[in-house]
Amino acid sequence: MMNLPPWAKTLRYGFAPTFWIANTLELFERLAFYGSKAVLAKFLIEKVGLDNGAALTGLFAGLIFFLPVIAGVFVDKYGFRKTLMTCFFIFSIGYFLIGMAGIGFSQELVAIVGKKLYVIIVLVLTAVGGSLIKPCIVGTVAKTTTPDTKAMGFSIYYTLVNIGGAAGPLVAMQVRENLGIEYVLVMSSITSTLLFLGTFLFFKEPVGQAGEVAETRTFAKVFSDMLLVFRNFKFISFLIIFSGFWIMFWQVFMSFPFYVTDVLHYGRFELFETIDALGVIILTIPVAALVKKWKSFTAMTIGFVFASLSWLVIGFGGTLTTAVIGIGIYSIGEATQSPRFYEYVSSLAPPGQVGTFMGFAFLPVAIGSFLAGLLADFLRTTYLTTNPSMMWFIVAGVGLFSTTLMVIYNFVFGQQTIQK
Repeated sequence: MMNLPPWAKTLRYGFAPTFWIANTLELFERLAFYGSKAVLAKFLIEKVGLDNGAALTGLFAGLIFFLPVIAGVFVDKYGFRKTLMTCFFIFSIGYFLIGMAGIGFSQELVAIVGKKLYVIIVLVLTAVGGSLIKPCIVGTVAKTTTPDTKAMGFSIYYTLVNIGGAAGPLVAMQVRENLGIEYVLVMSSITSTLLFLGTFLFFKEPVGQAGEVAETRTFAKVFSDMLLVFRNFKFISFLIIFSGFWIMFWQVFMSFPFYVTDVLHYGRFELFETIDALGVIILTIPVAALVKKWKSFTAMTIGFVFASLSWLVIGFGGTLTTAVIGIGIYSIGEATQSPRFYEYVSSLAPPGQVGTFMGFAFLPVAIGSFLAGLLADFLRTTYLTTNPSMMWFIVAGVGLFSTTLMVIYNFVFGQQTIQK
């Protein structure tokens, strides 16, 4: 029998079947999510006719990343399997209802409710269901790994998330070109239905490691955790400042597609939405090795610098080539900061409260999404046809301003922070 290296043995024997099933479900869920996200702003603005479509897209993604703090209560009460099935069931209905806003046969129904109100209702419904998946999958990974395999387990999870993020827009492009942009949402609905059936047939409730003590969350506990976290000025200040990174990130989906089609005159805008995810997949491990001796705050700040400069490249270049280079540079910034972000967040938590504080680590993604949608609508309506380069100079300005705040933050709080 071939003598396998330790990492290969871990891959082959170190994880329970439920671990692989959960991560496979996450891969295809991300494909459905980022497939719909790739076209959602364009769908709402150009197909449905809503001028604030980017803001509504920001609302959708923001809720998905904010509500998991509360959704964990349902996981504790009803279990991983039932909650995951509920998530995919709501996703399958929600994506289809979003698509109905642009499908001919449903226009009378949409008109009765009103286009804007209808879209808001179905986006919120879908986001509520979608918020259930994060605590289910992340919790399953945590429960089905040991201290020795946990790091590799979460690396596999993060890699599959990005593979789904890269594949989703590519699938969306094929569906949009062959069937129509509204059917991308239908594709996400069908995928979610298959995931519901897959969960029902194959997913088994994960069992924690021997001696593991699980904390049961309640709404009262969630509320008390929020008060505890929001009273920590240092922690909340950092999360708000860091949301600037995600304001830049979400522009790839909310304003960049319009720039690619209307200014660069290239129809396959989804291809540009895969560059960052592919870059992160390729670069995360080598970049992490390169900067492993850096302090976590230093790595995050340098990541901010790369991400900010990427938009200057796009703005000054004004070509398809510089657009590709710019998004590629952004992926370097994300690969530099992402692995160190959670390390740094854990260092900010008071002793014995790491789990509580880590539960709010997605808050910058949510804040960034809400604000990115508002910014994207402003950029598109103000500069797209008159001065498109200014769009990206403003986005770069958001990043450079946030970078400056990061430096000031570290100057003020650095001595109080446990650097790792």
